[in-house]
Amino acid sequence: MKIKQFYDDGLAHASYAIISKGKAALIDPARDPKPYLDFAKEQKADIVAVFETHPHADFVSSHLELHTKAGATIYINGDMGAAYPHQILEDGEEVQIGEVTIRALYTPGHSPDHSTYLLIDEAAKPHAVFTGDSLFVGDVGRPDLREGAGKTKAQRKELARKMYHTINHVFKSLDDDIIVYPAHGAGSLCGKNMSSDKSSTIGREKEENWAFQIQQEEEFVKALLEDQPFVPHYFPYDVEVNRTGASPLEESIRAVSRQNYDVPLEKGVLIVDTRPKEQFKQGHFPGAFNIMNGEKFETWLGSIVKPEEPYYLIAENEQELDEVIRKAAKIGYEKQIRTARVVSQPKDQPSAKLDLEHFKEHPDAYQVVDLRNLSEGDNLFEQAQRIPLHELRERVEEIKTDKPVVVHCAGGYRSAAGSSILEGALDTKVYDLSEAVKDFTPQEA
Repeated sequence: MKIKQFYDDGLAHASYAIISKGKAALIDPARDPKPYLDFAKEQKADIVAVFETHPHADFVSSHLELHTKAGATIYINGDMGAAYPHQILEDGEEVQIGEVTIRALYTPGHSPDHSTYLLIDEAAKPHAVFTGDSLFVGDVGRPDLREGAGKTKAQRKELARKMYHTINHVFKSLDDDIIVYPAHGAGSLCGKNMSSDKSSTIGREKEENWAFQIQQEEEFVKALLEDQPFVPHYFPYDVEVNRTGASPLEESIRAVSRQNYDVPLEKGVLIVDTRPKEQFKQGHFPGAFNIMNGEKFETWLGSIVKPEEPYYLIAENEQELDEVIRKAAKIGYEKQIRTARVVSQPKDQPSAKLDLEHFKEHPDAYQVVDLRNLSEGDNLFEQAQRIPLHELRERVEEIKTDKPVVVHCAGGYRSAAGSSILEGALDTKVYDLSEAVKDFTPQEA
């Protein structure tokens, strides 16, 4: 028996392959099937099964493509209401993979249609549990994503109660030495307090995970519902894509139209410029959003741009363009790319450059917009308006424009995006404080 974890840092997503006697099973695969197909080939194994813990909100799965290409059976919770070929596994039912067994455990809480998969080794001993978004290292899955998405919907409080019972009646009953393999780690928006560790044990979680320490149901529900992170626009969309099954990745990428940089752009269509902010500020298309290609590009693309909005995608060279198209595809956003193009030269509209010394000496002469989330501490400037980046487009009218606007976040990535959004929306000068925000951040002793 062999277990391999595949980890996507950008989405903090973990998926798994289990190999036994020439047979391979996958758990929660990402959009690109190639790493799994390559690994199975390397191991001289056939992919015979894909186990989905639930219809994921934060990435698009390749389960349907793996079914088509490899002939893998897709196993799911029956409450999912999937519209692709599948086999339902009820609570406690098992599937043989080579010499190992995978048993489905019903674990609602993050979603109403969530299953966990217990791996039983060749000696008939429970070895590992693939917990999806139910149990993380140090946390449990948020219960507020299925109030308006998926075939089966549920209110957050109802799901929080289900999570309490999942923790106390499913996970607490497992042996301490069972390895925990979750679908996400630190940085994912599917929970609020995840460890950077990519695996754990049931015993460690019983000792250290806050969710195992609370004995009273009402207290647990209150704690789980508090301080959950924001929900990106693309989350409900991806739930539905995963319920119905995504189109093959390479076919979908080839369908993205590419144009030369000098072809006129259609008015009224969003422009997502992924170039470094220094290049963007030298010159860009009027109204373009600067969502830089970086570790969290997918999350911010899906938080700023809505699933129903077509957009132009711009990069500084062909290699970067290929990369951002693939990143967009990870969340199912390749289909609304109107065209993709390389822009290596500055365009017509430069961004205004802040006179930092003047701002330091006369901060009251500016309207400051703080793009950090409410959980990120108090305002750094007395006159600041706090509008988290994911809410900015919907709240532009709240911003006072009788003064020039200075935009900041915690480090410079979000402020590049936010200032670019406001440039095209406000009738006043807009400046990006960028990394200079650190000059105003209190230093820890």
